[in-house]
Amino acid sequence: MKTYTICGSMCFEKQMREIACYLETERGFNILQCTYSEKALSEEAAARIARSHYRKIDISDGIYVVNIGGYIGEAVQAEIAYAQKTGKQILYHEK
Repeated sequence: MKTYTICGSMCFEKQMREIACYLETERGFNILQCTYSEKALSEEAAARIARSHYRKIDISDGIYVVNIGGYIGEAVQAEIAYAQKTGKQILYHEK
């Protein structure tokens, strides 16, 4: 079973949870995700979560990019670059 980390803008938080459920139940993937409300986090907490997210990428076979409407923000672009640099597979939700 392959493991993927979900990457996407937090404006797609609800959709990312739904997609993660689909990928696990219908595709048989093991999904690591980090969805949270950015408004409720301190700067320090957000930095800890970002470091944790990159550790999830490290232990994954690849990332699954939730790019609804083709949107990929700066943080997700950095995650894609990191995944490429570390030789991870990159899957996109939309072409």
